[in-house]
Amino acid sequence: MVQQQDNLLTKLDELDARYAQIETQISDPAIAGSHEKLIPLSKEQGKLRPLVMKYRKFREMAGQIQDAETMMADADLDAEFRKLAQEEIVQLTGQQSTILEEIKDTLVMADDAAIDSIIMEIRPGTGGDEAALFARDLQNMYVKYAERRHWKVEVLDFAPTEMGGLREVIMNIKGSGVWSKLGYEGGGHRVQRVPETESQGRVHTSAATVAVLPEPEEADVHIDPNEVIEHVSRAGGPGGQSVNKLNSAIKLEHVPTGITVSMREEKSQHKNRAKAWRILRTRVYEHYQSRIDKDREDKRRTMIGSGDRSQRIRTYNFPQNRLTDHRINLSLYSLDRIILGEMDELIAALQDYDKQQRLQNL
Repeated sequence: MVQQQDNLLTKLDELDARYAQIETQISDPAIAGSHEKLIPLSKEQGKLRPLVMKYRKFREMAGQIQDAETMMADADLDAEFRKLAQEEIVQLTGQQSTILEEIKDTLVMADDAAIDSIIMEIRPGTGGDEAALFARDLQNMYVKYAERRHWKVEVLDFAPTEMGGLREVIMNIKGSGVWSKLGYEGGGHRVQRVPETESQGRVHTSAATVAVLPEPEEADVHIDPNEVIEHVSRAGGPGGQSVNKLNSAIKLEHVPTGITVSMREEKSQHKNRAKAWRILRTRVYEHYQSRIDKDREDKRRTMIGSGDRSQRIRTYNFPQNRLTDHRINLSLYSLDRIILGEMDELIAALQDYDKQQRLQNL
């Protein structure tokens, strides 16, 4: 723990020095007069400022504590002054601890907290109709959790089964800190329960997969329209004859990456195209970002998993009312509440584990 704090303070010293260096560079007339050089420096300075200001406050308090301790060491100090110095040390130490925790959160979690829009895709895995019903239950869980946090949920694509389950659902969830909360949900989810379709009362095991990707701003990712092949066809499935008569279904294929997106949810070709482009931008952005930030992504995988749908992250055992997250070896006997969207305890445990791992990897 002491080593971790020493590493943290060393890192903060480096960031403080970098902030001072940027201040010097920005005041240089040669840089101040260059739009091209000034903008990236200003952005970096803006990103560092909250962290550096808190760290400077932390160091200021450390100096005040040291002064109070020096007074306490003075044998000639009046008893009343000694008491005041002791009270000041206690107060400042508590404030310093609070600031240090805020610094830790800002340093390792701020980038995630800043992402306020995600694309979530849920599909059944092994288990037939029961897997499709489980996929529906997962969607309901996330929607209810989002509603509790007053986030906005938009269903981009929805393919139900005859039994009331889901073949696929793609949602956009928007709200403050949404990625920092739901970014842990990507992977394989396994359920153990007596299916609605089971007449013998036997417990079955089935699965569903969840993918969660941050939705980039249009400015964050550029896709050359000439590199995208668009296919237009009639929308099949539910919707009636009026849907089938229209060439409303859209399929986009991004040639450089091979990523494809199909959208047939809306009767309007225009709306399907707009939704397909949003999903395509998200997947292409994630594709390139994971290559650019491979080192960061590797570290993230050791903490909360890669979001790879083949990785089993969690088991929902209904007979025992138990949810187990295999990444952090956590079991909660409140599955009945979690499945209704009461996910705060689970997500807080994942966030805390993730934070500690990131601090160790500084």
